[in-house]
Amino acid sequence: MTKGFTIWFTGLSGAGKTTVSHLVAKELQARGYEVEVLDGDVVRENLSKGLGFSKADRDTNIRRIGFVCELLTRHNVVAIAAAISPYRAIRDENRARVGGRFVEIYAKCPIDVLAERDVKGLYKKALRGEVKNFTGIDDPYEPPLNPEVIIESDKETPEQSAAKVIAKLERLGFVARPI
Repeated sequence: MTKGFTIWFTGLSGAGKTTVSHLVAKELQARGYEVEVLDGDVVRENLSKGLGFSKADRDTNIRRIGFVCELLTRHNVVAIAAAISPYRAIRDENRARVGGRFVEIYAKCPIDVLAERDVKGLYKKALRGEVKNFTGIDDPYEPPLNPEVIIESDKETPEQSAAKVIAKLERLGFVARPI
């Protein structure tokens, strides 16, 4: 029987977390794994509706995602979280909750690139001070210190990033190499 594990994508808004997480999920499903993707925006709308963007509310939201990931992992499902999750301590807490079956993926991308590709214009508004508490601008984002994988959407295609993640999962022994 396949053992579950958690893949945790973290990074600023627009850095590629959702896009790459769905590509990874598709590949794992094609290999026969049971996979659930917990996208930060979808979780916030359903599981964390009513929470704001204070540090306490952000922590509660990320803890909730971590709790669901732990449950899925325990039941032999691959849980993929794709959420900004700006605070290192809460990500580390979730890593400890899941145990040794946690893989952190840092979606890294410079702010200027994120601002250019932002169709809603939120980065530019935040940089002008028109949007407050925007992660990475006037609210902190703490990058992981030792992520298992760093993907860089300003230098790689989503497919290249997904391939890096799959290769790491294979090296860690979480995913069997195709025959």
